Amino acid sequence: MQENLQKLNFMDRSDFAGIKETVKELFGKSEDAFVKPPFYCDYGKHIEVGKNFFANYNCTLLDVAKIKIGGNCQMAFNVAIYTAGHPIHPVSRNSAYEYGKEVTVGDNVWFGGNTVVCPGVHIGDNVVSGAGSVVTKDIPDWCIAAGNPCRVIRKITEKDRRKLFRDEAIDGEAWQDILERMDF
Repeated sequence: MQENLQKLNFMDRSDFAGIKETVKELFGKSEDAFVKPPFYCDYGKHIEVGKNFFANYNCTLLDVAKIKIGGNCQMAFNVAIYTAGHPIHPVSRNSAYEYGKEVTVGDNVWFGGNTVVCPGVHIGDNVVSGAGSVVTKDIPDWCIAAGNPCRVIRKITEKDRRKLFRDEAIDGEAWQDILERMDF
């Protein structure tokens, strides 16, 4: 595993096919996954990603326990998912004891830049996590969540379908392009 991680992090950034193949070797199971190096993980073999997974620069997936990520998930730069933890009390913590708690992420999730997901968290389908979020608790389906600690801001509704940024609408030409790319 460490060899594949080393290989990925020192590859020519324009070798897209090579990067995809190395990511597939690293994760073991992935379909059309792409990771922009540098990328960091403990083992790789405990990471399972769905179809069309994308992670931007400097992603860290500490996979002491299983990390399961659904299809069509996207991570902006500096996203980190941690499954490792340590006891709270200093006597126990100083023993160097470490535990792992699985993290699961549903389908169609987008993590904004610098999001951190803590051990044991479960994130539903169709969730957007705002930049800089520290996710310490589960997030239900169809939500926008943000903050430190991360909390649900609101539900995602049909009114959001044609929104681009805040209240700015996706223009007609771009909307047509989106429709041609997707299966609705």
